[in-house]
Amino acid sequence: MIAMTLAEIARAIEGRLVPGTGGSDETLVISGDAQTDSREIEPGQIFFARRGEETDGHLFAAAAVDRGASALVVEREIDYRAPQIVVADSTLALGRLATEVVRRVRDAGQLTIVGITGSNGKTTTKNLVAAMAARIGQTVASEKSFNNEVGGPLTMLRVRSDTRTLVAEMGASAEGEISRLTAMAPPHIGVVLSVGLAHAGEFGGIEATFRTKSEMVRDLPSDAVAVLNRDDPRVALMADLTRARVRFFGQHPDASVRADGVEGSAWGTTFTLTVDGQSAPVYFRVLGEHHVANALAAAAVGAELGLPLADIVASLEAAELAAPGRMQVLGGRDQVTIINDAYNASPDSMSAALKTLAQISRSGSRSVAVLGAMSELGEFSGEEHDRIGLQVVRLGISELVVVGPEARRLHITAINEGSWDGESVFCDTQDDAYAYLLETLQPGDTVLVKSSNAAGLQSLGDRLGEAYA
Repeated sequence: MIAMTLAEIARAIEGRLVPGTGGSDETLVISGDAQTDSREIEPGQIFFARRGEETDGHLFAAAAVDRGASALVVEREIDYRAPQIVVADSTLALGRLATEVVRRVRDAGQLTIVGITGSNGKTTTKNLVAAMAARIGQTVASEKSFNNEVGGPLTMLRVRSDTRTLVAEMGASAEGEISRLTAMAPPHIGVVLSVGLAHAGEFGGIEATFRTKSEMVRDLPSDAVAVLNRDDPRVALMADLTRARVRFFGQHPDASVRADGVEGSAWGTTFTLTVDGQSAPVYFRVLGEHHVANALAAAAVGAELGLPLADIVASLEAAELAAPGRMQVLGGRDQVTIINDAYNASPDSMSAALKTLAQISRSGSRSVAVLGAMSELGEFSGEEHDRIGLQVVRLGISELVVVGPEARRLHITAINEGSWDGESVFCDTQDDAYAYLLETLQPGDTVLVKSSNAAGLQSLGDRLGEAYA
């Protein structure tokens, strides 16, 4: 965070400064990052005590000070020695401080803000863009999937005076949330990757998802850039909703950043990248053709940041993994390949992963899909799980292993499809699935492990990867 006095912070977050036991602290300078988890506190940082659904951060304020927190932001005074700023809502205060920090650095004229949203691919694209931006100068990017009302501001508060690029993943579970994040850090470049059924249960349907994702570009000024996926019809429509200059990416002929000759394999994807009429071959080692769209989005941002085509290609070819738990290739013993893609799942990403499994499985060897539930689909859950179960059958996947009661419908749909010569097995728990797979996997098998994060199959994928390392 940029250096600010406690008095300046208190004004920015509309709080009341309560001195510590040492007396007045108005001139105390804070330059450490902000934290909401007392276990992550390092000396010189500021701790925001939030009240959550499961616990209350105020209970850990003393622990945060013991770990070196210089100040606390609280909703009620804490009987402790550290200076504290009392606010009505700690989460809102976190956002207000992020807004002020970003405004100060942006007004200095060096900071470029890239905002990224979409139903799928945000984290992968963010990682690719951050790697490109790092070629230009100091870059701050969202850690993990920090993209909500807490994670977003925590990322923004890592901006310092020498930061050249802020790459902010901006997610939402309801309408208005992306607008709040873009108000904190108004993007110079706003990226929309896709509009799908991820979180459709929370949004209330695909049209509400469209409205929410379009918040990324609706408020962009005319001197900003909207980077839009031309291959997604709903995203393409957003070109009519923004004042910003539009740059399309995709495989569509209209895209100024385009991929041609896409060919996928178990080792990655090759394609010809065209940026504004210049072309070059790319060997993209991230598994799955569906990640080509993320690579194109990153290439479009790279071009807007001023990178030449050669640097864009070099950056894409240096990427080996989308992110942990996302099409992560493990195993290798007995030529058994484990693809751990269980960090999260939506109907679109589940479908894409299954297509990749069918495509890369070795001739004469088996393909095994180990699937858990897709969460946050609301009223669409049943039909979407049915659709995925049918897709497993129609792709000719050799075996389906369904894990967890919430995913049982996948199993029922698959076994009810009489034309399938494959097999579906249901396991109540991860341990049951692990034991079954250790007994039944054969040399040369290619195994996909895929579920929403809530289903927790990422650890199953990791265990299988270790077993076949």
